[in-house]
Amino acid sequence: MIMTLSSAAMRRREAVVSLARAGGMAAASAGLGYWLSRRSHRPSERVAAVFSARDHRVPDEARFPKMVVVRGGDPRRILRRAIEELGGIGRFIAPGEVVVIKPNASWDRTPEQAANTNPLVVAEMVKLCRQAGAKRIIVTDVTINEARRCFQRSGIGEAASSEGAEVILPEARFLRRVDLGGTALGAWPVLEPFLLCDKIINLPVAKHHSLTGVTLGLKNWYGILGGNRTRLHQRIHESLADLAAFMLPTLTVIDGYRVLLRNGPGGGNLSDTALEQTVAAGTDPVALDAWAAKTWWRMEAKQLPYLNLAAQRGLGTPDFEKLNSKTIDL
Repeated sequence: MIMTLSSAAMRRREAVVSLARAGGMAAASAGLGYWLSRRSHRPSERVAAVFSARDHRVPDEARFPKMVVVRGGDPRRILRRAIEELGGIGRFIAPGEVVVIKPNASWDRTPEQAANTNPLVVAEMVKLCRQAGAKRIIVTDVTINEARRCFQRSGIGEAASSEGAEVILPEARFLRRVDLGGTALGAWPVLEPFLLCDKIINLPVAKHHSLTGVTLGLKNWYGILGGNRTRLHQRIHESLADLAAFMLPTLTVIDGYRVLLRNGPGGGNLSDTALEQTVAAGTDPVALDAWAAKTWWRMEAKQLPYLNLAAQRGLGTPDFEKLNSKTIDL
């Protein structure tokens, strides 16, 4: 079942606990926001809540690779094998946690058009999190096209719901204005589930992008933001690095089952896609983006300034060849 955020809002106790983790300043801002909400002006337009970077990472373990590429087979199978090789879902998700899965669901397109994350990849990730004992699993995205149509036509809404996830459609009144503290990004509206969860799994699809060359894991964070995101294009690489520094995921999985090679990010023509039957998963989001850019577009990291900016901030390495990694052909 697809729900709006109002019908699936965080329970009060969970919200209070999560806000407490964000520190006293965040709690104070939340309290002020509640007070203002009872007056004529919306707090999200007036008050920028202060959150530190949302660090959902798990510790590295030398016995597991930092990046795994699996090729061949159906979407569910290749994802499941990749997670197994990384140490299993239990390494990333603990019982009782609230998990947000962030696909790319931005476009009113079918799965064959490869503009959105493959719905079967989303479904399998939800299933794995449920098996790990997650208390709540939320699938959400701030879409470009009309949200309900995007989640329906992409198949993501039905796929996620069928495995027990809550599919939350973005509503402007539930965007919280947050100071992202970046070099290009200051106060900006952020969808609330991304601020209140325990773990986040970034689940982008591999696509061409007319402005940045590619849209992969780091570009997928645009989908946490409301507002007029085209304004960010003026300093897009700095914006991407700012978002990467603010939203540190538990796990990144790049869906390369069907890749949009040209005319992205919206696509539309099946001739622009390629059936690659691949997923790349790991704990270094910079390395994963660099690997995908080189694999499908022959682009070096130096051609993607946002990757180098992210690396300079210590968010990962574009030198994926130097990582402990594993490639499996099924």
